[in-house]
Amino acid sequence: MSDRESRATTVRRIVAKRVHDPEAVAEAAANRVRAKSPFNDKGRTMIIAADHPARGATAVGGDPLAMADRGELLERLCLALERPGVTGVLATADVVDDLLLLGVLDGKTVIGSMNRTGLAGSSFEIDDRFACYDAEALERMRFDGGKMLTRICLDDPATPSVLENTALAVNALADRRLIAMVEPFLSTWTEGRLRNDLSPEAVIRSITIASGLGRTSAYTWLKLPVVEDMERVLAASTLPAVLLGGEVKDPDAAFAAWQRALALPTVQGLVVGRSLLYPHDGDVAKAVDTAVGLL
Repeated sequence: MSDRESRATTVRRIVAKRVHDPEAVAEAAANRVRAKSPFNDKGRTMIIAADHPARGATAVGGDPLAMADRGELLERLCLALERPGVTGVLATADVVDDLLLLGVLDGKTVIGSMNRTGLAGSSFEIDDRFACYDAEALERMRFDGGKMLTRICLDDPATPSVLENTALAVNALADRRLIAMVEPFLSTWTEGRLRNDLSPEAVIRSITIASGLGRTSAYTWLKLPVVEDMERVLAASTLPAVLLGGEVKDPDAAFAAWQRALALPTVQGLVVGRSLLYPHDGDVAKAVDTAVGLL
């Protein structure tokens, strides 16, 4: 059976369940074996991120729709999740539901993506409202936490509501003893596009703002980019941190930067998506194994 035929068979299985037995998603969540901890046997977390399509961000490299083929994305996710040392997944409900129906989430940490309305390239991108998972659903599904993108744009009046909604999500997750994974950026509008400022000073400022959101920080983790001068950047907070990958143009340089940052005391591991699921050489297993090796 060819790869295309195999993907088509997988999609047909999922669609049949969705059409004829929609309760199968909740049943799979209820029967799933939960992870004993968010860490692997090396004491590190290695989470595969796949929430990009829900913001309309499907591009990888020169292909604007690389992540838009759901069958192929699921195939790559399943391959990544079965690699030794991978601890979990971060995704929106549609993707997580597919993975539940495929039965590949036993023993894995599941982090639900919570706010995805700030569509990539839109005029309202900063207004990233919570229209995906909420804390109640994450608890009911027996997942481990929720992630919220929190872009802070000082010249955009939508920013206060972004901060308020993040704080409310932090509170709701903490009340349920679930991880609140906050991904902050200091962002600016440039020529009609929202750009994240990845200078050390901007990342430090985003950390100090995000760390103070909510009535407790007991369950708050930070999801942060790897930038220059990470030792100074990560000194801005004592909150646990995971490093995000983003789209990688130079894998060797990216892996080296991740390895240096992983040695810092607040860093717990990696949350990486496109660069591992769609590596330049197409070898998902090799990319994931290389990342796990850094831990």
